Amino acid sequence: MIWRTRQHEKRGKLDLSAEAVVMGILNVTPDSFSDGGEFSTLEMAITRAKEMRDEGAKIIDIGGESTRPGAEAVSAEEEKARVVPVIQKLREMPEFDEIHLSVDTSKASVASAAIDAGADIVNDVTGCTADPEMISLCAERGVGLVVMHMQGTPETMQKNPSYADDDVVGEVQQFFSERLKTLTDAGVKPECICFDPGIGFGKTDAHNLSLLTHIDKLTVAGRPILLGVSRKSLFGRLLGIEIPHERDAATIAMTTLARNEGCMIHRVHDVKGNCQALKITEKLIGV
Repeated sequence: MIWRTRQHEKRGKLDLSAEAVVMGILNVTPDSFSDGGEFSTLEMAITRAKEMRDEGAKIIDIGGESTRPGAEAVSAEEEKARVVPVIQKLREMPEFDEIHLSVDTSKASVASAAIDAGADIVNDVTGCTADPEMISLCAERGVGLVVMHMQGTPETMQKNPSYADDDVVGEVQQFFSERLKTLTDAGVKPECICFDPGIGFGKTDAHNLSLLTHIDKLTVAGRPILLGVSRKSLFGRLLGIEIPHERDAATIAMTTLARNEGCMIHRVHDVKGNCQALKITEKLIGV
């Protein structure tokens, strides 16, 4: 399984045929649920990116707007001011030549500026539904694209989410199929697309658990699944752990189980621990 990203001799693709990859989370925001403010200066962000690279991340996902439940939107200009300098600086560093950089945004103007600065992937939590220009931008620039399912918006998504016949798995499958057709009809190459079920984005705990126990049923047209469960509130409620940083063990457990079900991209805060878990899992399953 190949996930194509922007044309580059060292970063044109990610080979997911055998080994899973880790996408390290780099939030350059003041209000993200787990690490808001920790990496909000350029120097701190670059230091953390270097750590994640050394720990085994193949992708670094840089976000300038919090998507935690209840988060308010920020302007495109503010978002660009947060993410573009980080991407530019990393792209100036030879040690990041083979590291894919992703921009976590739902705004086409932010994605465009990030791509100009050197981003290879656009990670859109709205599945390219919020900004009508996003699809044409990704088609024209030929970047990798993460299409996530979310019911509602970050500000409203956890206000009584519901699904017809309580079939969240079926609805997410249908969304992925519709998005694949819409995107490819608009010129996005199917090999550039991967899908994210959006754990915690417009879902109750029961919905989240249903998706996590049916990961193998979410694949559409052979495209890879990206899983983002790192330090989620779901784990906090199930385990009674209020501090997000203390949910890494639960995240690792889910990474291990999901890899065994064929999930090949894992978006996490604790890069080192999850990379170790994936290596052991793949040894056990014969990769």
